[in-house]
Amino acid sequence: MHHVAWMLAVALAAVAPAALADDTLSADGFETPWVSGYTVGYQRDRYPIEAIDFSVVTHLMVGRVTPRADGTLTTHFDIDPVAGPAWARQSAAAAHAAGRRAVLMVGGAGEHAGWVAAAAPARRERFVASLLQAVDELGFDGLDLDWEPLPAADQPDFLALAQALRAARPDLLLTVPLGWINANFATPADPFYGRLAPLFDQINLMSYDMAGGWDGWLSWHSAALDGATGTTPSSLMTSVDYYRRAGVPRDRLGIGIPFYGTCWRGVDAPRQSGGFVVAGDNVLSYRNLVADYYAPERAQWDAAAQVPWLGAVQPFGPAGCRFVSYDDAASIAAKAAYRRRHGLGGAILWTLAQGHLPDRPPGQRDPLLQALGAALR
Repeated sequence: MHHVAWMLAVALAAVAPAALADDTLSADGFETPWVSGYTVGYQRDRYPIEAIDFSVVTHLMVGRVTPRADGTLTTHFDIDPVAGPAWARQSAAAAHAAGRRAVLMVGGAGEHAGWVAAAAPARRERFVASLLQAVDELGFDGLDLDWEPLPAADQPDFLALAQALRAARPDLLLTVPLGWINANFATPADPFYGRLAPLFDQINLMSYDMAGGWDGWLSWHSAALDGATGTTPSSLMTSVDYYRRAGVPRDRLGIGIPFYGTCWRGVDAPRQSGGFVVAGDNVLSYRNLVADYYAPERAQWDAAAQVPWLGAVQPFGPAGCRFVSYDDAASIAAKAAYRRRHGLGGAILWTLAQGHLPDRPPGQRDPLLQALGAALR
């Protein structure tokens, strides 16, 4: 629900700075990276608030409220108008009790029309007031402005909204998730994002769902770290490079890590033609993947992309997959090492519940989260 398949081809014709010659850094002296983990109302039973491992999570992103066309908000959190806000307050209170920050997610996939109407000049003041009222009444520290997609036509209103929020409350924590970049359309980079950056504490990349059965594409990983080509034109590195060239400071830029995989039919490996995706977010959670899809004989490692995958000639699992792309402890460690080398600000996780394995012994129930925590130390 948070992330549409951003095959967004970001063909934004704008002048960009020259490519950075060497963006690799020593990590010494950088602040502790953020780990912003999403929890959403429709998955609340999969990962109770009291079970969240706040030793790794620094910011709890709680979803979601959604914009109405008149500048007000829905606040049912995909639960109901009473239990939803109560759950959100409990979530924020738990984060604060652990000494962490609580951020209210606004919007998500499918809410574009509401964003456009609510942030228009005639309703923007009311919308800002509604957002700040929700922060105060629900006990949050800030807002995650999940306006997706964010085409060029929407950029002026989005920028004006962020400016109005920052002016109304300078200390408000503001974060924004942005789409991944198709490498075939990565030049020039749009300087809009550089202008946006000073208004936000975190600019996080939704670097997942980065592949599909699209024209001109071969089968590819949903969250590759590297390895983008003309027919597999997505990777975390490509997207980071784009936003850095657009002017986003490294320490405000976060990487995205999915706690779910994608299921393909029609192909049994990456880099094949004729495949299509049949399941992903929510359905192919890491919990379900481990229980119903993983088998050692299906497991492979893509050294170019630096991610694992499962493949078989015969369909496997409830969704009838032949190729499954996902993240594991090794790929998360590789992404964390990349973040460290380039001095990036942190990471977002979508969603915490999808990586939770409640049937395992205590201390072993969040293997992906724990792998990230170990890699960030």
